[in-house]
Amino acid sequence: MKAIVNVFLKNGVLDSQGKAVEHALSSHGYGTVSDVRVGKQIIIEMNESDAVSAKAKVAQMCEDLLANTVIEDYEIEIQA
Repeated sequence: MKAIVNVFLKNGVLDSQGKAVEHALSSHGYGTVSDVRVGKQIIIEMNESDAVSAKAKVAQMCEDLLANTVIEDYEIEIQA
């Protein structure tokens, strides 16, 4: 089973990397871009047979280690 975790800054938290990318895109002629947010993706292979249990375990991993929940949110997708 594969878990895909997308981690991104919470709304209201300044994303300086996103602003830099937004500026670079504008400089390259992509003037219609109005906001860029940069995050990270973590892909985890697991020896789990139950998707609900796998998602719960990955959520605990996010809370413990993978995301800074003070400033970041995360989304989990489980693929069988």
